[in-house]
Amino acid sequence: MSSPVLEQIQAALATVNDPEIKRPITELGMVDSVEIDDTGKVAIKVLLTVAGCPLKDTITRDVTNAVSPVAGVTGVDLELGVMTAEQRAGLKEVLAGGQAQREIPFGKPDSLTKVYAIASGKGGVGKSSVTVNLALGLAAQGLKVGVIDADIYGHSIPAMFGIADTRPTQVEDLIMPVPTASGVSVISIGMLKPRRDQVVAWRGPMLDRALVQMLADVYWGDLDALVLDLPPGTGDVAISLGQHLPSAEVIVVTTPQEAAAEVAERAGTMASMMHQRVIGVVENMSYLPCPHCTAEGKEHRIDLFGSGGGARVAETLSARFGYDVPVLAEVPLDISLREGGDVGKPVIESDPTAPAAVALTGLATKLSGRGRNLVGLQLGLTPTSKF
Repeated sequence: MSSPVLEQIQAALATVNDPEIKRPITELGMVDSVEIDDTGKVAIKVLLTVAGCPLKDTITRDVTNAVSPVAGVTGVDLELGVMTAEQRAGLKEVLAGGQAQREIPFGKPDSLTKVYAIASGKGGVGKSSVTVNLALGLAAQGLKVGVIDADIYGHSIPAMFGIADTRPTQVEDLIMPVPTASGVSVISIGMLKPRRDQVVAWRGPMLDRALVQMLADVYWGDLDALVLDLPPGTGDVAISLGQHLPSAEVIVVTTPQEAAAEVAERAGTMASMMHQRVIGVVENMSYLPCPHCTAEGKEHRIDLFGSGGGARVAETLSARFGYDVPVLAEVPLDISLREGGDVGKPVIESDPTAPAAVALTGLATKLSGRGRNLVGLQLGLTPTSKF
C-alpha cells in the first residue's frame, strides 16, 4: 500500500489522546507499529502503560474510530501490548518535561492554573457538593479542570463523581488522575488506599506528605483550574496548603445559621494568615423554595436554617482583611443536589435546571469570568540588597 496512506493513518493516530494523560498516543510513544497489507487491512500495535489499564477499551474504540475512515483502509486489527520498564521510564521523562521530581507545578510563579480551595469552618455544610459541582460547571465552559480531594479523613469526592471503586494508573512513580465522563480529572486519598473501607489514621507529617503527593506526584497536565476540597476547620491540611500554595484562592462555604457562620469566619481568617486571598463566600442550604408556591409560578423562600449567615461572614471578612469578600452564591436546599451526590451523578449534570444547579452554574460563571487579584498575595519576590 502506498506511503501516503500510511502517513494519513499516522495523522489519524495523532488525533487519539490517551484518556488518562490527555496527550496524543503518538507523542507518548504508545504506537509500537503500523502495517497495512495489499487489501487495505491495517495492523496496529499500541502499548499500554500498564497491563491492567482501566481504559483500554476506550483506547481500542478511539483508535479504531480514528483509522477506519482513512481512504484505502478496509479494516483495523488492533493489538494491545504493554510498555517495558525502560519505555515507561521514557514516558515518565516525557511527562515530567525535565522537571525535578516532587516539584509542585501550581506553586511556581509562572503557573497559569487558577487554584480554588473550598474551605469551611465545620463539617456538614455541603463543601464537597460545592466542590464537585463547581468543577463540573467550570468544565462545562470549556476549561480543563482537576479536583483534589484533600479531605484526607472524610474523602467523599470519588463517590460523588461515581468513580469510588476506580484506581489510578501509575507510570513508574508518577500517578495518573482518574478521568471522568465530563473531562474533569480527580485524585483522592481514597483512590490510593488498598481497600475502600480502610480507615486513614494519620497525623500531621503524614497529612502534609499526602497533600504534596497529590500535588506533585500526580500528572495533571495543563489545567485551567484546580479545585481542592479541604477538610473542615483550621488544622494541618489548611496550614500545609498555605505553605505549598500561598497563591491559592479560598472560597468559604457556610450555612445560614449563626453557629455555622461563626466558625466559617475562622476558616477564612486561617487562609488570610497563610497569605491566601479569600475571594468569596458560598451560602449553602440557603433556603427552601416553597414547592406549593413554585407550582403556582410564585417565589417563596422558607428559611429553615435562618438567614443572613453568608452575608455576615462576607461582611466580617471584608472588614477584617480590608478588601471586598462578596457572597458568590446562595445555594438552596434541593433534593436533586442530595440525590446526585448519593448516586454519583452531580446535579449540575443530572438536573441542570434544578434550583441548586442554577445557583452553582452561576458560581462557576462568576469565577471563570474573573481575573486574578494580587491584593494580599505573596508574589515570591525577595529583596537581595539595600539601597
